[in-house]
Amino acid sequence: MIVYSICLVLGLLFTIVSALLGHIFGGHDADSDIGTGGHAEAGFDHSGIPGLSFFSPTVLAAFVTAFGGLGIIFSQIDVTKSVWVSAPLSIAGAVGVAYAVLALFNAVFRRTQSSSESRVATLIGHEASVITTIPADGVGEIAYVQSGTRYSAPARSENGGTIPSGRTVKITRIVGSQFYVTAEK
Repeated sequence: MIVYSICLVLGLLFTIVSALLGHIFGGHDADSDIGTGGHAEAGFDHSGIPGLSFFSPTVLAAFVTAFGGLGIIFSQIDVTKSVWVSAPLSIAGAVGVAYAVLALFNAVFRRTQSSSESRVATLIGHEASVITTIPADGVGEIAYVQSGTRYSAPARSENGGTIPSGRTVKITRIVGSQFYVTAEK
């Protein structure tokens, strides 16, 4: 029973301290990149999408806390009072809770972390407005509307000529973050 209590208290303390320190010090800012955008909670998930692995601190804290809490509950029931029964049940329940935490957080990360690459690729052929003159063989700026939102981007003239501010242009290609445009006739 004492082991279960220690696990429950340590798991809860770790969770509370992590939440408070994360709030005070900014939480997930990290300088290293392990393929997951530098998120501290990323664990060993190398998919390139922020998410949790089974060995992340959040999932491990959920496991330890659930093990302690379930162990206390199972040790109070007559049928599961023996440590030989309560420990395996607590471990199984804690694995289930940890997996549920893992699935929940990864589902949230998948839905909130999306790429704009597919949307940018659909812009070829769309109209835009020059908001900063595009000089001959230089870079200006265009504005375009996509899905009801106005965006701006650096742009070059496809033929190398000057395109004045206010002109309507057609996006012909996108290289990196730079748009190539032609003036509408």
